[in-house]
Amino acid sequence: MPDLHPTENLFRGLAGVPVELRAEDDLPDASTLFGHFARFDSWNEIDSWYEGRFIERVAKGSYKKTMREQRDRIRVQFDHGYDSYVGGSPLGPIDVLREEDFGPYYEVPLLDTEYNRDRILPMLQGRTLDGRTLGSLLGASYRFRVTKEEWVEPKKATDYNAEKLPERTIREVTLYEFGPVVFPADPGATAGARSICLTDEYLRKQAERTGQSARAARQFAPIAPAAAP
Repeated sequence: MPDLHPTENLFRGLAGVPVELRAEDDLPDASTLFGHFARFDSWNEIDSWYEGRFIERVAKGSYKKTMREQRDRIRVQFDHGYDSYVGGSPLGPIDVLREEDFGPYYEVPLLDTEYNRDRILPMLQGRTLDGRTLGSLLGASYRFRVTKEEWVEPKKATDYNAEKLPERTIREVTLYEFGPVVFPADPGATAGARSICLTDEYLRKQAERTGQSARAARQFAPIAPAAAP
């Protein structure tokens, strides 16, 4: 089972939990991103032409090693560096990064840059031209590699897996970067916090950026797992 599913350079988003801003008490003009970019022990369906179709959960403790050993190499970017205005520029340094009961938690003070002031802040504030601020319009996403995982082929249907799809539990990851993103319209029918697979979307963006869309489609097709019947 694991050999059929890619583990490198995967993308996930956390829908229903927007990226938020906080002004520091002693620096009222400064803004800090904070929130969670994943949720522990919540089953979510992955339905991807590249990754396949299965359900997945992330176990608590999966990020501890990467936070401890690779924190200095983790970056915070907007739209994973694919935004035409911001590009791969960092949004800010990581001030806090830890696991909580809900999921991995972060605090990132925004750099005093033109792209943060003119592009990121209006979307995080929900700032309209008439002067209103309606709240964050951005969700969080992260790019990672799975380094430890467990698979189960269920014998019977359950409330969380009515179709008896393969079940993946992620036990450890390498975190490359995370940050705010604009989710596609209607990323899922259910309400509340949930993980959504964004790997296909960013593989497409990567192929378009390098002008290799057609070639990429030919390369990925033979290794893309077939959807479960």
